[in-house]
Parts: sequence; C-alpha cells; structure tokens
Amino acid sequence: MLLLILKRLGNAVIVLLAVALLAFTIFKFLGDPVQLMLNPQATQEERDMLTERLGLNDPVPLQFAKFVFNAVQGEFGMSYRNQLPVMQVIAERFPATLELVLVSTIAALLIGLPLGVFAAIKGGTVLARIAHLVSMIGVSVPAFVIGIVLILVFSIELKVLPAFGRGEVVDLGYWTTGFLTASGRAALVMPAISLALFQISFIMRLVTSEMLEVLRIDFIRFARARGLKARAIYFRHALRNCLMPVVTITGMLFGDLIAFTLVTEIVFQWPGMGFLFVQSVQYVDIPVMAAYLMIVCCIFILINLIVDLIYVVVDPRVDQLVRGGSNGR
Repeated sequence: MLLLILKRLGNAVIVLLAVALLAFTIFKFLGDPVQLMLNPQATQEERDMLTERLGLNDPVPLQFAKFVFNAVQGEFGMSYRNQLPVMQVIAERFPATLELVLVSTIAALLIGLPLGVFAAIKGGTVLARIAHLVSMIGVSVPAFVIGIVLILVFSIELKVLPAFGRGEVVDLGYWTTGFLTASGRAALVMPAISLALFQISFIMRLVTSEMLEVLRIDFIRFARARGLKARAIYFRHALRNCLMPVVTITGMLFGDLIAFTLVTEIVFQWPGMGFLFVQSVQYVDIPVMAAYLMIVCCIFILINLIVDLIYVVVDPRVDQLVRGGSNGR
C-alpha cells in the first residue's frame, strides 16, 4: 500500500505543476491586476507602486516560481472584489459546498445500492420497472430543472422548505455548519435532493448491470447450492464483487460535485464555492479563479488516492498487482 501511495503522490506532483501553469497563465494574462485593483482616478505613481509590490516587473519564469511557492503555502494573494485574502474567502464558502456534497453522496449510496440490487434480482416486477423509470428521469433531467421543480412544489405550493440560502449556521471557529440548526437542515434538503438524484440513478443502473453479470458466475450458483440465505448471497458475495466500479464512479462523482455544484448553488442561492466561482467570473476576480482551479485539482488528486486505497481494502489483489508491476520493471 505504501508503494501505491508513493506512486500516486509522484503523479500528483506532475499534475499539480501542470495545473499551476494553467492557473498562472490565467492569473498572468487574463486582465490587468493593477487596473482591476485600483480605481480609475489612480495616479501613474500609484500604478507603478502596485505593479512593483505585486512583482509584475519580474521575469515571467520568476513570477511562475513565486506563484508555485506561494500556492504551496496556500497563498494566492488578495481578492480583487472583496479585498480580502483569497484563502479566507474560499474558506468561508468551502464548508457549505462540502456539506452539500457529503449529504447528497451519502444519500445516493444509501438509496442507489439497495435499489440496484433490488432491480437486478426483481427485474420483472412493477416496482423494479418504476425504479428504472425514476433512474432514467434522474439521468436525463438537468439538475437546474429538478431544482426549480422542487422550489415550486415544496417552497411555493407547500411552503414547507426554504427556497434559497443556507439557513442559520453555527460557527465552530474553524468550520461553519448548518447541521446543528433546524433551519440549516431544512435548507439543505432540496439542494441535496437535486444533486443526489443523478447520483442515485447512475449508481443504481451501474449496480444493476454489474449484479446481473455477477449472478451468472459459478461461485454464486455454488453458494445457492450450499443453501446460503438469499440476503447473504446478494449483499455479502454478489454485491462485494460489484463494488470496484461503484467506488470508482462514486469517487469521480464526488469530485465532480465539488467542482461543478455551481448550477445547483445558483438555483438555490447556496453560498458555496460554485456560487463564489460564478461571482469571480462575473467580476473578473482572477486570484479567486486561479485558487479555485488549484483547490479543485488537489481535491481530485486526494479523492483518487482515497479511491485507490479503498480498492486495496475491497480487493487486496490490487496491492499485489502494484507490487508485481513495480518488480517487473
């Protein structure tokens, strides 16, 4: 497992340098920081002083080296729009996005896995067909449409859930959470459903197809011949052999949701990173855009590493393959 981690970290360094170059290119050539940070009435002397303070007179390779050095320390400069440190602005928004993605992903796994197993073993029943129909709707309908429908039904017509915002949150000093308040939990319901419906549909269809393949394998027939209970056969033996693709897809979906929740966050006015990124694009807040790109890259790398480690837990042969490949080279 240690060898696997070291190989992934080596690949991560290369990926991060490539993304850092892309972020630096955005930072360097998209707009003029001096013009964006100063008011139009600023004198030329003030412009020259700010240019010198930002290091924009240095050679481009030196600027890139400074950018990477500062990024490693979590320093991306000041937000043009808020005039606050970029990491402070992102840290204020990140808890909202992470809580939303965690709730939707956990709900998708808790609902999608059993539904997938049920649809595989009860494929001809009416309930299984209804589940397939719902999954097709979840995959086909865009998230913003689902969000608008939820607002119309539960906020405007039934008036049981808030239409926008995060509700009342509790500041824990290093984290803000809505889990500890009734309004915070209520505000989380509809955005989480809007995000989770696609995941539920995707996971359910994946598990169903994998289960149908696994149930034809000889060891399942042998387990039935031994007289094992159906629950043990389906959930202990068959489902475990379906988990590798599920782990992969869940990891990819989790990273995608963190990076691309902006549509749902805009619909529900959810104060997360996606909403912040849209605002930064509107106001050409380049430091926030560059930091967002780097942070999303780090999140994807971390998720891929966690997925690889879960592979080893689910199937120890993965670790043996990594060791064998290393020895072979």
